[in-house]
Amino acid sequence: MQHFELNGTPVAIDVPPMTRLLDALRGACEQTGTKEGCGEGECGACTVLVDGVPVVSCLVPVAQVAGASVTTIEGLRDHPLQRAFAAHGAAQCGICTPGMLLTALSLPPRPTLDQIRTGLAGNLCRCTGYEAIYRAISAALGNPDANPDDDGAGSSSQPATPTVVAMDSHTDRGGKTS
Repeated sequence: MQHFELNGTPVAIDVPPMTRLLDALRGACEQTGTKEGCGEGECGACTVLVDGVPVVSCLVPVAQVAGASVTTIEGLRDHPLQRAFAAHGAAQCGICTPGMLLTALSLPPRPTLDQIRTGLAGNLCRCTGYEAIYRAISAALGNPDANPDDDGAGSSSQPATPTVVAMDSHTDRGGKTS
């Protein structure tokens, strides 16, 4: 049995410990909002929060979240970010949206455009061109001045550095690697 907290509720699921967290969430937990994009940790579509840290669930064995708090898109329950995505046309086909929303939750309050771009660098979208996503996040997180339509507003001249978040095998919790 694998034991963890899912969207604020303790769960125990009977799956092998090396089952991908993505498969455990979609199968045993019936939380189908978490999407599989690439299955290789490259696109961010399967991002969930583990103890508040975004991780790509296609690379994490369910055993590594034992005792942890896991948040999926179903756990947001009409969050302001979701409403902003709808209002700004940031969600189109819906494959990347859950991962984008959960990753955006890890951004600092009132993020600059550069912080938004850098924070979302590991999440790919093939539909929107990102501008609507940046506008929605800026509006929801309280920095309407981080305007993606304005060249350079709130951003530095440095390009965004992609960040991959995976589980740290030494601590069994999220750790960032570049």
